[in-house]
Amino acid sequence: MFKEHAVRLAIAPIAWTNDDMPELGRDNTFEQCISEMALAGYQGSEVGNKYPRSPDRLHRALELRGLQIASAWFSAYLTVRPYEETAESFCAHRDFLHEMGAKVIVVSEQGRSIQGQMETPLFAGKPVFTEAEWAALAEGLGGLGRLAADKDMTLVYHHHMGTGVQTGAEIARLMELTEPSEVSLLFDTGHLAFAGENPLEVLRAHLPRIKHVHLKDIRPEITRRVLRERLSFLQAVKAGAFTVPGDGCIAFAEIFAELAASSYTGWFVVEAEQDPALADPLEYAMKARRYIREISGL
Repeated sequence: MFKEHAVRLAIAPIAWTNDDMPELGRDNTFEQCISEMALAGYQGSEVGNKYPRSPDRLHRALELRGLQIASAWFSAYLTVRPYEETAESFCAHRDFLHEMGAKVIVVSEQGRSIQGQMETPLFAGKPVFTEAEWAALAEGLGGLGRLAADKDMTLVYHHHMGTGVQTGAEIARLMELTEPSEVSLLFDTGHLAFAGENPLEVLRAHLPRIKHVHLKDIRPEITRRVLRERLSFLQAVKAGAFTVPGDGCIAFAEIFAELAASSYTGWFVVEAEQDPALADPLEYAMKARRYIREISGL
């Protein structure tokens, strides 16, 4: 289905240790995490909170297991802070990823985000950007995109539950306000489905801009409960709203077919933040790996 060597499969460490809730997976070590990734058959990883920030140390640990770094999350605050503050920290993040051989930088605007707030209802409390905030976001992302290009890297924007860019309409607006040469899109199946969108429709609408893919599934009975009981994003994660591909309701075969037909190149990253005490990370990593091989040939 996909051209040989055109795409690679990674998995995010958030299933082992959660960045937003460190108590989830507190006892899981960095070495356990990457060893189990390799054991489950993955080629790469994104960067988690327990990963060493020394490129030499990280390279060594990954090379022993045949893994590479696909990318890492960067929190931008372009709507609420001066651009220069975000740009400075972005450059440090960019340089680290460049040393690790990554080609894309995952960016999400966290101005007024509620994704890290334990008690704020996810849907009722979601931020809605003003015209001024949209303008600041678009202009700032353009600047960050140019900084990424200085290192021959690509900024990929991560739409995310609990932020100002969550819905299909908000994604479309951001794409309209930004230049394709400066801002690309991270396509996240789970966040789209959770937001009530059809991932396949969003994929088709923005296919030329998509340069990085997160493969995440949802449990619809849990996501409906989140809306009904006015749960927060973190409460949703603890309740099991997310799971790996093949364990939820998303039709991934159609998504893979569309991406293959478009000659997509880059990383696919399995990402499903769950409580590792309830969902064994290795078991779910292996389950996702088998499913993806069955439906895509990867």
